[in-house]
Amino acid sequence: MASLNSFNACQTLVVGNRSYQYFSLRAAEQNGLRDVSRLPYSLKVVLENLLRNEDGRSVTRESIETFAKWLEEKGKTEREIAFRPARVLMQDFTGVPAVVDLAAMRDAVVALGGTAQKINPLVPVDLVIDHSVIVDSFGTPKAFARNVELEYERNGERYRFLKWGQSAFDNFRVVPPGTGICHQVNLEYLGQTVWTRTERIDGKTVELAYPDTLVGTDSHTTMINGLAVLGWGVGGIEAEAAMLGQPLSMLAPEVIGFKLTGAPKEGVTATDVVLTVTQMLRKKGVVGKFVEFFGEGLDHLSLADRATIANMAPEYGATCGFFPIDQETLSYLRMSGRADDRIALIEAYARDQGMLRESGAPDPEFTDTLSLDLAEVTPSLAGPKRPESRAALSDVGSAFLGALASEYKKEDGLGQRYGVEGENFDLGHGDVVIAAITSCTNTSNPSVLIGAGLLARNAAARGLKAKPWVKTSLAPGSQVVAQYLAKSGLQKYLDDLGFNLVGFGCTTCIGNSGPLPPAISKTINEHDLVAASVLSGNRNFEGRVNPDVQANYLASPPLVVAYALAGTMAIDLTKEPLGHDSAGAPVYLRDIWPSNAEIATFVRDQVTRNLFRETYANVFSGDAHWRAVEAPSSETYAWDDQSTYVRDPPYFVGLQREPKPVEDIVGARILALFGDKITTDHISPAGSIKAASPAGKWLMEHGVAPADFNQYGTRRGNHEVMMRGTFANIRIKNHIMRDAKGLTPEGGLTKHFPGGDIMSIYDAAMRYREEGAPLVVLAGAEYGNGSSRDWAAKGAALLGVRAVIAKSFERIHRSNLVGMGVVPLTFAEGTGWDTLGLKGDETVTIHGLREGLAPRKTLVASISFSDGSTKTAPLLARIDTLDELEYFKNGGILPYVLRQLVP
Repeated sequence: MASLNSFNACQTLVVGNRSYQYFSLRAAEQNGLRDVSRLPYSLKVVLENLLRNEDGRSVTRESIETFAKWLEEKGKTEREIAFRPARVLMQDFTGVPAVVDLAAMRDAVVALGGTAQKINPLVPVDLVIDHSVIVDSFGTPKAFARNVELEYERNGERYRFLKWGQSAFDNFRVVPPGTGICHQVNLEYLGQTVWTRTERIDGKTVELAYPDTLVGTDSHTTMINGLAVLGWGVGGIEAEAAMLGQPLSMLAPEVIGFKLTGAPKEGVTATDVVLTVTQMLRKKGVVGKFVEFFGEGLDHLSLADRATIANMAPEYGATCGFFPIDQETLSYLRMSGRADDRIALIEAYARDQGMLRESGAPDPEFTDTLSLDLAEVTPSLAGPKRPESRAALSDVGSAFLGALASEYKKEDGLGQRYGVEGENFDLGHGDVVIAAITSCTNTSNPSVLIGAGLLARNAAARGLKAKPWVKTSLAPGSQVVAQYLAKSGLQKYLDDLGFNLVGFGCTTCIGNSGPLPPAISKTINEHDLVAASVLSGNRNFEGRVNPDVQANYLASPPLVVAYALAGTMAIDLTKEPLGHDSAGAPVYLRDIWPSNAEIATFVRDQVTRNLFRETYANVFSGDAHWRAVEAPSSETYAWDDQSTYVRDPPYFVGLQREPKPVEDIVGARILALFGDKITTDHISPAGSIKAASPAGKWLMEHGVAPADFNQYGTRRGNHEVMMRGTFANIRIKNHIMRDAKGLTPEGGLTKHFPGGDIMSIYDAAMRYREEGAPLVVLAGAEYGNGSSRDWAAKGAALLGVRAVIAKSFERIHRSNLVGMGVVPLTFAEGTGWDTLGLKGDETVTIHGLREGLAPRKTLVASISFSDGSTKTAPLLARIDTLDELEYFKNGGILPYVLRQLVP
């Protein structure tokens, strides 16, 4: 698509012996877009995107001029923009359902009289299979091979389906299992910082250069912002629309400038920095906003450190955490094996566009700012339930004891220990039963991985061992990590402590920690112990890591090793010993912690350009297991009605060319009353499936034994399982179930009214469907935070939920609800279902959806109580843009796209 180029911004850039066309911000500024050189770097990327995609419809001259006036009100005025990412990134948990949707859309297009080839990605799409490996085997040299075998046994059908997609769709590549985690592969290989493509402009074929941008079907897509690539997570349904050429409709964001000064002290890691940043930004409140880092402190952060900070943008609530291009960016690109001519282009392009951060340059203008002196950061962990719940290392032990009393109501049980059947050890509250070096957040950072290896070496020299009840694992985000740990000789020391390689994938961070040894699991459950995990991940939500583990802590990889040695959270590692050496002398953490200088020397010597180039030379080939996977070849997919993994979804059944009018919500029943901070893990869990759950019962009815259930995440290509798993998290609390003492039990239960029968949320939804009753869900603040999990919206829609009414929404989930035709509504400030006195047996009516609905319009809910009384409550419709309104009127974004593609 050629731009209308209203500001004569299309220029020629010569780098070496090659010429590129590009849309110059300097030229646009000279031709009427005043002062855009003062914009934050992240918004310069957005402005270039608008200039390059000016089509007179989704992007007009007027909308560009309006966006360029951002400096006048700093994003506080709601202005809609259409953003087109250069590419899309997916992982397999979210990628499989996305490909299922695309396959179903091909069927629907054919049914409407179109051709299947209408459904094809128009931008490059990379799907990295990284979410399916489970830590079944651990602590042995054979763990990796065994876990790979089990992965293919469980997921053969899913992998055949993805191979079919790779051959059926254009612009669609699959990175096979065992390669790494999508965000680390993106950082180390896929990301280019400046993208190029061949295009026709003014009748000539030219090479167009423009900023690398993307959206991904995983919330931690934001990691790539550390490489100055603007990107964020979206739900699969939004990503599918972007693949098919639809712009992302969004409001021009506020940009919060985060100034970094100073340098981290000895012994402080990037993990400590990001946990501090997360805590600060959560307190600040940055949901729906860009965060951009600036200040001389950036000079003291490696690119891997920046990527760690950018990775956790979902945890601090921002759309992204952006770092601009500078010399460190270029150095990393060179070290990680990018082509020399691409690096030369990036430097020349960034300098010409005013996108290169250089010493002495004035700071951009921001909506607001906050600052952190890196010298003030201390070693930290976050837990036991929230990434923003940071505690200094010295306070972790006492904080756990406080949580044991306040959160878990176990103040009298700390000193009690219980024997483990068949073992010569016992267990008590706070014992660490999982210690996992996992997740792209930290395994992309050589300094903390080398640090963990050196700490393991030093511990081994003092005769220390991991406690026998700790399940230890190492699951790096790329094969590069395994190579440099082996090459440096540090892997053998990690092996000695049980941190053997278990796989290349998300594992424990996504909930694929695998089962604990049966005797340990039995002791925990029989005595209701609050066991703990320590992981180098980004998420520690309750019910996510392992069903037997209630307290979960995020930590740097060296601290993961340290807590495996200590075996308990009820300890102050700054004062108490990790253990004792062979002579009985105490060994403290400070005795074995490696110096920054030693870590830096190892990184310099072991992490090399050749290592990256060799590792990624055949990234799409896969191992023998992958090459042996056979897949059908056809334009449309041959659905198998007996499949329990991949089934034809119901979203497009009976789809007509013209949408039916949206009906008002009349007499809706309340399916659930939730509190604050309900995550997408709560709404649509990714982990294990219980045999007694509705999903487990369905699987058994279809011939699947409990041992072969796999996890919810791997079943996302099957709507029958996923709709039954909606609101089925074992830790979710539905306050409709609150008893006379004010206590609310855990688990996905509700009451069916008017009778008050207790049943699963799924069963109640099906009974309400039979009765013809629409449904609403009510919640507190930050509803839907966490993963960019479109099944959290798909599942609600399939249960019959017409609206979710909350105090506030996390960005991605709000968008996903609109994308599935479910209206997100927010209570007026200071009100909620609790202040309205709701118990769950009321009915709710909301008019104004059929006629007169507009973006962010105030509607009124009429609530009828069981005693015949009524109340009204004003609600803000969080349909934020005109494009979103069209999606909603069409029953969702995918039906809208289909109708656009069929004449």
